[in-house]
Amino acid sequence: MKSKRAKTIIRIILLVGTITSMFFVPWILVKGWILPLPNSIQEQMEEAIDHGFEGMIVYVDQAGKAPQTYAAGWHERENETAARTDALFKIASIRKLYDAVAVTKLASDGRLSLDKTLADYMPELVGLIDNADEITIRLMIQHRSGIPNYSDAPNYWSKLHSYEERLALIKDLPANFEPGEDYEYCNTNYLLLSKIMHNILGYDSFQFIREEILNRLELTNSYGSLSEVDINDVMSGYHKGYPLNLRTDDHGMLATAEDVGVFLRALNDGSLFDEGEKEIYASIYEFEHSGWVPGYQSFAKYYEDIDAVVIQFYSTTDRKLLLWNLSQIINKRILRIIKKN
Repeated sequence: MKSKRAKTIIRIILLVGTITSMFFVPWILVKGWILPLPNSIQEQMEEAIDHGFEGMIVYVDQAGKAPQTYAAGWHERENETAARTDALFKIASIRKLYDAVAVTKLASDGRLSLDKTLADYMPELVGLIDNADEITIRLMIQHRSGIPNYSDAPNYWSKLHSYEERLALIKDLPANFEPGEDYEYCNTNYLLLSKIMHNILGYDSFQFIREEILNRLELTNSYGSLSEVDINDVMSGYHKGYPLNLRTDDHGMLATAEDVGVFLRALNDGSLFDEGEKEIYASIYEFEHSGWVPGYQSFAKYYEDIDAVVIQFYSTTDRKLLLWNLSQIINKRILRIIKKN
């Protein structure tokens, strides 16, 4: 009798737990995953708009086929302007790929050493950043420095920050780990790398990127900041729960999906590099990236098995990162469509 009663109680507890958990399931992710796979990329993008994204751009360059760019949703929701395939987009941390190539080229011609330390290049930071005399350029590129991440500061994204303000957010904080002993993605690494390149070159590191990367690939739709572009060419960005268009917030590099795709192809096939440079790059960084700033999610990936570059831009974000997770589900579905076709 006691055994039967215990089993009944357990069943009731499991039933209540199941019913309760249903209220916390992110159904938008479940829906995005289980819906039948559309026949085309354009149909999948329209489905993504129905899931809550305001706008989306996809660029596909697969070997043996002409590159294609697709757009869905809004370029600017307020004026009901349709999404444009040639729109500029804030690519956020995808910029790190360009920075890593720039560091590679400077290292290749001897203007920078991957094994010199932060203290060697910025002695003023000794005592302000832990282990500055042990953190090498190589470790910074690889996110193995242990330096705290400035964008982890409370409410960081509520305002724009200058270089000095971002640096101030992490000065005097203890290291997260000893140099080289762990990995932690850290925007501060690339903030400092850009400053080091600026000091070596005597001018802004993006000018070097333009001269050595963009001009070489004849990319004319990639820019260092909003100050260089017509704001009307920039895709609008939206953050759930925030009423304003985030298009005018300056978060660094902008580019069209096509420009990012051409760059990523050249990065992966090696045509971007001079002799010996690809080997240096391969030893320090990766060949794909994603990015996130309020209102903008970006993905740049090369699929070796089908020899395809795929760039995906989403113009909507949210605080809980549900849309980030949803975008990755959609990315995988688009890949399935590419492989199927």
